[in-house]
Amino acid sequence: MPRRLLGLLLVLPALAVIALLFILPLVMSAVGAFQLDGGLGLGNFAKAFDLYLKDILFSVGIVSLSTVLIGLGAVAIGGYLTLGAHPVAVTILRWLYRWPMFIPFIVVGQILRTFLAKNGMMNNTAVSLGLMGPIDAMSFLDWRGIVIAFVWKQTPFVALLVAGAMASVNREGIEAAVNLGASRLRVLIEIIVPQVTATLAVGLILSFVTMMSVLSVPLMINAQSPTMLTADIAFRVNAYGDYGVANALGLISLVLASSVAWIYLKISLRERA
Repeated sequence: MPRRLLGLLLVLPALAVIALLFILPLVMSAVGAFQLDGGLGLGNFAKAFDLYLKDILFSVGIVSLSTVLIGLGAVAIGGYLTLGAHPVAVTILRWLYRWPMFIPFIVVGQILRTFLAKNGMMNNTAVSLGLMGPIDAMSFLDWRGIVIAFVWKQTPFVALLVAGAMASVNREGIEAAVNLGASRLRVLIEIIVPQVTATLAVGLILSFVTMMSVLSVPLMINAQSPTMLTADIAFRVNAYGDYGVANALGLISLVLASSVAWIYLKISLRERA
C-alpha cells in the first residue's frame, strides 16, 4: 500500500469525526442563517440587529472588559510567582490560584449568584463586620457579576500559561536590572512582560472565544436585558423556535470570535516561521 494512502487511512476516522460533528453543523448553521420562507436573504440578520443590537454591543463590551482584567490579573500572578520575595506566599499563591480552572461555568454561576446577591454572602459578611448597614446592601447580579465570574474563572488559565513563560525567561537580565536599582514592578513591566507577550496574547484570545460561548453564567447572573448573545440564541430557539434568527446570532458570534482567532493564527504562523 502506498505510504500516502496508508497515512490518509490512519487519519480518516479523525477527519470524519471533525467533518460530521464540527464542519457539517457549522455549515448547516451558516446556511440556515440566510434561509427565509421565500428563499435566501438577509432578513434574519436584519431582525437580529433590530432586536439584539444592544445585546451584541453588550456582549462585546463585557467580554472585552473581562479580557483586559484577566490579562492584568494573569500578569500580576505570574509576576509574583517569578519575582516574589516571600517563598511561603509564593507557595500558597501557586497552590491556590489554579482551583477555579477545575470548576465548570455552571457551578461558577451558581456560586456567584449566591455570593453576589443582595442578601448574599458578600453583603451579609460586610454587614456582620459593620462595614455597611443592611440598607446599603446592593445586588451585583448584573453586568458586574458576569465580569466577576469570567475574570475569576479564566484568570487562572491565562496565569498558568504566562507563569510558565515567565519562568523560562533568562534570569540574568532580571538580576542585572535588580542590581542596577530597578524595582520589581519595573522589571516586570519593562523586561518580563515584553518577552511573554505572545503567550499572553494566546491565552487572552482563547479566553475571549471561551467567554463568547458561555451560556450558564449570563442566564444565572444577569437574566434582565441587555444580556449575552448566547442567552438570546437560547431564547429564540426555546421560546419561539426561530432557528433563522438564532443561526444569524450564532454567525455574528462566530465572526466576533474569528476576529480575534485570526490574531491567534497569525501568532502561531509567526512562531512556526
